[in-house]
Amino acid sequence: MATANLIGAPRPPAMASPGYGKRSAPDQAPRRRDDFAHLPEREACIASYIDRLPDGAAIDTKTLAATLPAYGQQAVRSGLNALSHAGHLRRVREQVGEGRTQWVFRTYFSRTPRGDAWWACFLAGDVPDDAPDDVVDSPVAAAPRLPAEVHPDERPRPARPVPTARPLRSDAYEALATLGRTDARLTLSAAECAALEGLAAPWLARGVTPSDFARILTAGLPDVVHSPGALTRKRLIDKLPPEPVPSPQAAGQAPPRRLMECTGCRTPGRPEALPGGLCRPCRGDLSDELPGPTEAEIHSRVERLRASLRTRERRRT
Repeated sequence: MATANLIGAPRPPAMASPGYGKRSAPDQAPRRRDDFAHLPEREACIASYIDRLPDGAAIDTKTLAATLPAYGQQAVRSGLNALSHAGHLRRVREQVGEGRTQWVFRTYFSRTPRGDAWWACFLAGDVPDDAPDDVVDSPVAAAPRLPAEVHPDERPRPARPVPTARPLRSDAYEALATLGRTDARLTLSAAECAALEGLAAPWLARGVTPSDFARILTAGLPDVVHSPGALTRKRLIDKLPPEPVPSPQAAGQAPPRRLMECTGCRTPGRPEALPGGLCRPCRGDLSDELPGPTEAEIHSRVERLRASLRTRERRRT
């Protein structure tokens, strides 16, 4: 019986060494079901899996291939190159430590595809708020879907109404809505979450994580909670943490030095030398090579070669 229960249990993600592994890029759009619909099936599967991994998880080729049985190491390597070219990830060497003497190797992942200009600003420690989230014009974009074949005798069906998109909810609303998962006594209704959203937002703005938010608000609850909304409101006001005071050393600390690596072969280089996060040889796998010579250029080279051979023959005689 116990063996049957363990078969379907999901394995925890493999974590990289402390300081290494996945890092989430800043200012990403909220997670949606169609985040990777513009990618082919393989790349969308890999990107969706990486997106749900926690920071610090190992996302090297070998680990991903062992976790995703549908793809081998070569397929995963090609998929990561394609995701890099599409603007979803960059491999980076980052200098850390108080004296900035230690280098770590990280992979920054962005659910929102970013262009080369955005990644260059990010590596320089300066991501402007108005930086365009340009979608990369990449050959890995999914091919247009062809309409399904319709039988000649099949009558046209009336068009189905397009479902309206689910309204986006703020992080504060989400934190309130999930309180009941930590302790059922503090389960809030949708109206209560909306009413308390303005009181919960300062908590997250002051650096409180959603897990700490739930832990603080559900600690020491009475045995019976008659009004979860009223009790949550009182706790949001009474237990609001103070604003963090930045230390003078941290305020004047220079941003970490980052050096981009080729996603495919890990060759370091400047961002402008690695468009799409790939060096020239690795971009060849994505049909980004320079166009071949034209027919006129080939004839011209042949004529020059023949002339050179004739000149050599004359010198010998």
